[in-house]
Amino acid sequence: MTTDVVVVVEPATSSGQTSTASRRAAGRSRGGSWRRLAFGLLGLILTAAVWQLVSYVKGDPVILPSVQRTASTFWEYLSQPYPAVQGKTLWQHALVSGGRILAGWAAGVVIGVAVGGVMASVSFVRHLLDPLIEITRPLPPLAFIPLFIVWFGIGETPKFLLILIGVVPVMIIATVSALDAVPTELVQAGRSLGASPLWALLTVRLRSALPPIITGMRLAMGGAWTSIVAVELIAATSGLGYVINNAGVNLQTPLVLSGILAISVLGIVFDGLLRLLHRFADPTTR
Repeated sequence: MTTDVVVVVEPATSSGQTSTASRRAAGRSRGGSWRRLAFGLLGLILTAAVWQLVSYVKGDPVILPSVQRTASTFWEYLSQPYPAVQGKTLWQHALVSGGRILAGWAAGVVIGVAVGGVMASVSFVRHLLDPLIEITRPLPPLAFIPLFIVWFGIGETPKFLLILIGVVPVMIIATVSALDAVPTELVQAGRSLGASPLWALLTVRLRSALPPIITGMRLAMGGAWTSIVAVELIAATSGLGYVINNAGVNLQTPLVLSGILAISVLGIVFDGLLRLLHRFADPTTR
């Protein structure tokens, strides 16, 4: 009796092919990053060229100074105090504004994430606070400036509170939405392994919801800059908003644009750090 043995040979995926595919994917990712960087630089160059052209056609440095004059003014006031008597340099004013932003934004993020986590977990709290959030969310924080000045004067307290009331609603909504989007199966898996409701919230739901929460943090950061510059325009003796307002009153347009440029640089730095945090939380982000 003859027994036929059939051997089925499955195609094996070699490690060399896998590593080659990985290298190609990494190469495409790097190529895309360089391409985005190149297009971004091209956009900045074109913007500067249009700015220079309009400035040349207008011929009035008070209306629109040239790119060179603005750049030289920006560099000059990095080491020269403004105002000249008992003033601060431009980077010192930027540090003042940045410190106010970080203090109010960080407190708002902590409060917003904590309240949002409780609202997403306890239906009674959610039903209790949701109408209040919906009422206050459309209100612009700038509307509270006169009221806060009357209540707290022109010190640091109204600036801090103005940022806070702008950040907290955004973070509450972002946190609740992100937690609601977490698959129920993940939470059930954590509970089946012995996690308490609180521990499942901290280690499963919040961890899964972290990328969209960071996106909410980025949005809140933009609103915080709007609030702090507005209040510094009205009630401050330091900060970039104060520099912009004082320079505008004195028709120092290059310095006004220098203050705006400093805000842009700080905004890019803060947003870049949050982008890195987002990439750390979600490695698939490109």
